[in-house]
Amino acid sequence: MNSSTSAHPNPEAHNSQDHDPAGLGELEQAILRMVWQQRQATAEQVREQLHAAGRVLKESTVRTVLRRLEEKGYLTHTVEQRTYLYRAAEDGRSVAGRAVQRIVDRFCGGSVEALLVGMVNADVLSENELQRLAAKIARAKAPRESKTGKSK
Repeated sequence: MNSSTSAHPNPEAHNSQDHDPAGLGELEQAILRMVWQQRQATAEQVREQLHAAGRVLKESTVRTVLRRLEEKGYLTHTVEQRTYLYRAAEDGRSVAGRAVQRIVDRFCGGSVEALLVGMVNADVLSENELQRLAAKIARAKAPRESKTGKSK
């Protein structure tokens, strides 16, 4: 092979849409955040970042977690000169959105309103923050509604 880069799809990989992000372990979450921040990373780079953050792990342990994240559909990899280079299969906002949807379904009977009221009641979200979000949502919806001719 002349190319030094080749993609290796993992036949065991699942679609991350099928996986509950809330089921990710703390180490999996930390590694996923690192890959999101770096855009791409090798197992050694992840191990070094974890070490700098006070978590000393063997490279084989890091490779195992990276492989599991790939099997769950959160990461993909290419091979560059025999080194696996991991990238996120989807961005953090998509994963967070799916996690919140699962919370809404489980604890709020599918009601986003119930979630937001609960967040205000628990002082997670202030009324001012909620109003700012409502204004952002209204601005984001306005262009779509004008294109489709729909209104409230």
